[in-house]
Amino acid sequence: MDNSTQPSRRQLLGLIGRVGGAAAMYQAMTALGHAAETRFDGPPVLSGAKPGASVVVLGAGLAGMVAAYELEKAGYQVKILEFQDRPGGRNYTLRGGDSFTESDGTVQKVQFAPGNYINPGPWRIPHHHNCLLHYCRKFGVAMEPFIQLNHNGFIHSSEAFGGKPQRYKAVATDFRGHTSELLAKAANAKALDASISAEDKEKLLEALRHWGVLDANMAYTSSVAVSAQRGYDRPPGGGVGGAPTPSQIAKLGDVLDPQVWTAMSFYFNYVMQTTMFQPVGGMDMIGKAFAQQVGKLITYNAKVMKVAQNGKGVTVSYRDVPSGQVNKVSADWCVCTIPLSIISQVEMQVGPKLAAAMKAVPYAGQLKMGLEFKRRFWEEDDNIYGGHSFTDQSIAQLSYPNDRFFSSGPAVLLGAFARDAGAFELTGMTPQERIEAALAQGEIFHPQYRKEFLNGVSVPWSRVPWILGCTSRWSEENRAAHYDNLVALDGRVVLAGEHASYYGGWMEGSLLSGLDAITRIHQRTQAA
Repeated sequence: MDNSTQPSRRQLLGLIGRVGGAAAMYQAMTALGHAAETRFDGPPVLSGAKPGASVVVLGAGLAGMVAAYELEKAGYQVKILEFQDRPGGRNYTLRGGDSFTESDGTVQKVQFAPGNYINPGPWRIPHHHNCLLHYCRKFGVAMEPFIQLNHNGFIHSSEAFGGKPQRYKAVATDFRGHTSELLAKAANAKALDASISAEDKEKLLEALRHWGVLDANMAYTSSVAVSAQRGYDRPPGGGVGGAPTPSQIAKLGDVLDPQVWTAMSFYFNYVMQTTMFQPVGGMDMIGKAFAQQVGKLITYNAKVMKVAQNGKGVTVSYRDVPSGQVNKVSADWCVCTIPLSIISQVEMQVGPKLAAAMKAVPYAGQLKMGLEFKRRFWEEDDNIYGGHSFTDQSIAQLSYPNDRFFSSGPAVLLGAFARDAGAFELTGMTPQERIEAALAQGEIFHPQYRKEFLNGVSVPWSRVPWILGCTSRWSEENRAAHYDNLVALDGRVVLAGEHASYYGGWMEGSLLSGLDAITRIHQRTQAA
C-alpha cells in the first residue's frame, strides 16, 4: 500500500473530531498515546466478589456513584444514601425555574430563559482528566470545547493603565516585549557572561529579538510588527487607506502590576491549560448520566445521623427528611463521600486518627454569580467568544459562555468567581446587593451591563447547607499530619471524595478517590 495516501495522525484526529466531536477525538488521542496524563489506566478489576458482600455508600456525588457503579457491576450489593433530592453533589446546574436556598433560609429563584444555565460548582474539564472523560464517553455525555484562554478577554487592575481594562493580547505582548528588552540589555552589558557561552548569548539575543518583537536596537517600541500581536489602533484594511495604524505600547510599570502577571500565569497551571471541555447543556449532565446507571440504588432525602461499626459490618442510621422517620441500613462496608465539613459533625464510630483528620481540613468559600442579559453584547460589541476577563475587584473574574455562539436572545455569563476576601465580602451581602455589586464592577469591562441586564443568581458556597464550603483546602502541614489517616481504611469505613485526593476541588479527584476506596475494600474482602 502506498503510504503517501495514508492520513497523518494530525489529519486523522481532525477527521475524527469533525465526525465524532471533541470527546471522540480525545478518545482517539488517548489511544494514540497523546493524552495519558493522570493516574487512570481503566476501571478497577473487582472480579470474584464474594456472594452477598454488601457496601453502603454515603453521598450520591461523583465519588459515591462511581464507587456504587463499579461495585454493583462486580457483584456487590450496594445502597446509596443521599441527603438531597437529586444526584451529583457539587456537580449541578441551575436553570430557569430552579431555586437555591442558603443556610440562613434566604431563597433565590432562578429566572433564566429556557436553555440558559449557570454551573455553580465545577464548570470545566481539563483535557488530561482521563478518568472523568472515560465515564463521560462510556455513559454518552456529549462534550463541547470550553474556551479557556481568550486573547481578546480583559485584564483590569485599579492600580495600572489608569484603571482601564486592557485586552489580554495587549498586556501579554507588552510584558513579553519589555522583559525581552531588559534581558537583552543585561546580555549586551555582559551581565550574563558568567552564565552563558558566547554562542548561547547570540542565540539568546536572536530569540529575544523575535520573541519580544524588538527593533534593530533591541528596544521594545510601538510598531506595525508589535501591533500584529497586541492589536492595532486602526486595523489593516483594503484598497485606498488600507494601511494599519500601530497601537501605543504600555509602560513597563503598568505591565509589572501583579494583576497582569498573575492573570497570565493562571494559564500555566497544570489543570488550567487548554484544551478543556464542558458537557453540552450543563455540567449536571454528568451527574444525571451516572444516576441513570445507579439511580435504583439511591435513597434520596436521607440525612445520615450516625455511623456505627464492629468487626463484622457497619450500620448507618439516617432520617428521611420529608417524614422525619429514622431508618437504618447495614452492610459489610461503608464508603463515605460526604464532605468533611458535614460528616465531621456526624456521630461516627471511627478511630481517633481518622476523627482528627476529618476535623483538620478547612473548606474554601468561593462565590459564583450567573447574570442573564438581553443579548450577547460581549460577542456583538466586543468580539469576545468564550474565555475569561480578570479584575482585582471582589468579583475577581468574568467568564463568557462557550455554547451557542452568534445566537440571538438572552444569554448568561459568569458574572463573578470570587475567592478569599472578595468572596467573604460578597457572601455577607443580600442576593440583591451581590447583584448590584456585580453590575457596578462588571461595568468596568462592559458599559452595556445595566442596559442589557435581566436577572441573576448568586451561590455563596459557604452558605450552601449541604457542604458549608466549596472545596477542601489542604496545607502541606495538614497533609503531612492527616492525609494518610484520612484515606486509610478505618475498620470497615473508608472515606472518598475530592478531599481524599491530591486533586482537590476537581471531579477527577473525586472519581479517582472513589475507585481507590473500593479497590482497597475489594482487596480486604478477598483476603478475609
